[in-house]
Amino acid sequence: MKKKETDLLLIFTRNPGLGKCKTRLAAKIGDSAALEVYTFLLHHTVAFTQSLDAHKIVYYSEEIWENDIWDNGLYQKQLQIGNDLGKRMKNAFAQGFDSGFKKIIIIGSDMYDLSQSDLEVAFSKLDSHDYVIGPAEDGGYYLLGMKVENSKVFQDKAWGTKSVLGDTLKNLEKESLFVLPEKNDVDHYEDIKDIEAFQPFLKHMTND
Repeated sequence: MKKKETDLLLIFTRNPGLGKCKTRLAAKIGDSAALEVYTFLLHHTVAFTQSLDAHKIVYYSEEIWENDIWDNGLYQKQLQIGNDLGKRMKNAFAQGFDSGFKKIIIIGSDMYDLSQSDLEVAFSKLDSHDYVIGPAEDGGYYLLGMKVENSKVFQDKAWGTKSVLGDTLKNLEKESLFVLPEKNDVDHYEDIKDIEAFQPFLKHMTND
């Protein structure tokens, strides 16, 4: 199937490394297990994005890895640019719009509770709305999409805190916005302790 030439999926990812990812989770389960969880989530993200009918760009946090789980034939690879998350996302969206894409959606690479069909719904909502957002249970968002470039949503936010979603919704309260169902992202032990898929990484916790 030919890719939808006007649809772009941005995937923000951290280069996986011991002690460098899922630090809040690592505080409870240890650096090694946290890295295993994050690696599992990366593979999961590949699984639900690789067949999506859209152009896809993986944005790395530190350096571009040419030979990794992200197939060079399916994903373009770029480096995140900016000194905070907002500037990095703003630059990625700006580059996408400058390249001629009409509908752009960004996700992270740590969402277990996300599927290809969720992304397809998000893109379809941009047919009739200018913005789409997926609220996360922790007060952030797991997905943001737009077909109108808007730098306000990336400014004056306390990234990584529970105020991000509310502040972003204030930016968009007069705009054409579709709000997706709330989902849980993976940041803390409590987010995964009762999910069967994560149990292999938590065996060392059973005696706590």
